Amino acid sequence: MNRELLMLVDAISREKSVERDVVFGAVEAALASATKKLHGGEVDIRVQIDRETGEYETFRRWHVVPDEAGLQIPDAEILFFEAKEQIGDIEVDDHIEEPIESVPIGRIGAQAAKQVILQKIRDAEREQLLNDFLARGEKIFVGTVKRLDKGDIIVESGRVEGRLKRSEMIPKENLRTGDRVRAFIAGVDPTVRGPQIMLSRSAPGFMIELFAQEVPEIEQGLLEIKSCARDPGSRAKIAVVSHDKRVDPIGTCVGVRGSRVNAVTNELAGERVDIVLWSEDPAQFVIGALAPANVQSIVVNEEPHAMDVVVDEENLAISIGRGGQNVRLASELTGWRINIMTAEESQAKQAAESDVIRKLFVEKLDVDEEVAEILIAEGFTSLEEVAYVPMQEMLEIESFDEDTVTELRTRAKDALLTMEIAREESVEEVSQDLRDLEGLNPDLIAKLAGGGVHTRDDLADLAVDELTEITGMDADQAKALIMKAREHWFTA
Repeated sequence: MNRELLMLVDAISREKSVERDVVFGAVEAALASATKKLHGGEVDIRVQIDRETGEYETFRRWHVVPDEAGLQIPDAEILFFEAKEQIGDIEVDDHIEEPIESVPIGRIGAQAAKQVILQKIRDAEREQLLNDFLARGEKIFVGTVKRLDKGDIIVESGRVEGRLKRSEMIPKENLRTGDRVRAFIAGVDPTVRGPQIMLSRSAPGFMIELFAQEVPEIEQGLLEIKSCARDPGSRAKIAVVSHDKRVDPIGTCVGVRGSRVNAVTNELAGERVDIVLWSEDPAQFVIGALAPANVQSIVVNEEPHAMDVVVDEENLAISIGRGGQNVRLASELTGWRINIMTAEESQAKQAAESDVIRKLFVEKLDVDEEVAEILIAEGFTSLEEVAYVPMQEMLEIESFDEDTVTELRTRAKDALLTMEIAREESVEEVSQDLRDLEGLNPDLIAKLAGGGVHTRDDLADLAVDELTEITGMDADQAKALIMKAREHWFTA
């Protein structure tokens, strides 16, 4: 029988073009399964076949688990202290094996083995086909719609299949069996049975690859698409830059009479594409991304990574777009949070900010409003700046002499020290259950304490807008933190 086993393995290996080890592995799994059925329960069985002689041995295995964990599967586990009595140098997660009688490969065993072997072979073949396909380095999957599976579409390319989920399709797009389709290879999911290549027609990467196919200059390295933002099936924006001064990036992507951009648009169900010139200057990049709207002025706020963009009344609707589409895509494209406002709104915001800073300077520096206005006019926005900006810079202010500057810096430092002491005292009042809350750091705790939030229940009682005002975090983060704080209400 051993010789017959070796001949069978060799025959299957040649016929299916898979390695002998894969076939041997399938036979071992089949024998282990048959042995397990004889013993009953949840025993762990391992079979080892000698690749040269065909002889095989069978072992029963026990997994070594920590003593405190206890036995979850008594038939296949052993506690650490018991295992140590048998083997002195054994470790947790090791296995103890005991030889047992091997099951002969009879008629029934051969039938069971056959099914396991065939399944293993099919899996190995599919894996090999998948690896060969991925090795080609292609980023766009071109195939034919084979069938529908639970709302998803299975696309076939040769002997390889990909899965296009409903959520990754372009809205209102109807694909039928037999339709030819192109999609972006978003990744490989080895955990699922059947088609493992995950496809997408709504991903920004799909548009980038389509342009790369239509514009030879991209492949040649003369042009580069820096980023892409899409509202699938409706509108998109791409940012391009030229690495050759002789090449116009926008004109090259558009093509003669729009031939290149139209080819992409037709593939994406009429999705309009705005081609934007990428710039190292973030403000210039944002201005370009908001096209066709004309921008009057722009204010960059580095810390919150946001920009206040001022437009006139005529351009307000254009800059925002239908349903906020234009500003949303521009924000995704540039990576900056963009706030669109009119000149009046901008002035009102600046006046409000100036008023807050003015009150701060008057109160903490003990100066009159005239001095506070001078500091604001010179670009000072915080006590830290007054305290630590180089002396020479402040001496350049015409209204200030050296004594005035020295006094202002001293007062600013004293005010900061006083505020820090008060902050530490406030933080000390914060309860331990709030300190231990997941997602909080010392900086956030200090902000919460400054806003009168000292316990977990105080935080749980806050509304989202109240928390954003206290901490400066965005609405999604604030909501998640509040829900975290409320968890103990439902588990108590």
